[in-house]
Amino acid sequence: VLHVDMDAFYASVELISRPELRGTPVIVGGGSRGVVLSATYEARRFGVHSAMPMTRARRLCPQATVVPPSHGLYSTISAGVMEIFRSVTPLVEPLSLDEAFLDVGGAVRRLGRPAEIGQLIRDRVADEQGITCSVGVASTKFVAKLASTRAKPDGMIVVPSAEVVAFLHPLPVGALWGVGEKTELALTRLGLRT
Repeated sequence: VLHVDMDAFYASVELISRPELRGTPVIVGGGSRGVVLSATYEARRFGVHSAMPMTRARRLCPQATVVPPSHGLYSTISAGVMEIFRSVTPLVEPLSLDEAFLDVGGAVRRLGRPAEIGQLIRDRVADEQGITCSVGVASTKFVAKLASTRAKPDGMIVVPSAEVVAFLHPLPVGALWGVGEKTELALTRLGLRT
């Protein structure tokens, strides 16, 4: 199973037509009462993250360029990315515009090992859509999702079946898919940290 997740998707799409902003803090959002839709990794280093109020984001990173969202463009790029996925396997489970699970078991004879397929997808997304993605490769969706998160930005992590426990064991309990701040706090109180 592959979990493929675009890197800072909305911000990356905006940078396609604004290459002069690459390597600088960019926030996609709008208005003083709006929220951050996406931020480049340069802006994230200042603590800016999606769903944050724009006023707070501007305080944390006043030097950032703020770009209004282009929703139609995001849908177009997303459709192109999903088409790449479907050219590899019909077993695509989108989670949002910018991420999906792919069952590549049936594509191995045609395209190679799952890691090779993951690299093929990364290369095609970069070449055809002009953005980067991170890929997690594992025997389950759960582990593949955690691996892609750890691979960010623009990387790939393969977790062989025999190494799943070694991969999971050192991760903080908050890394678990579905564990938010409140659940993490409750688990930490119970002494569960990893």
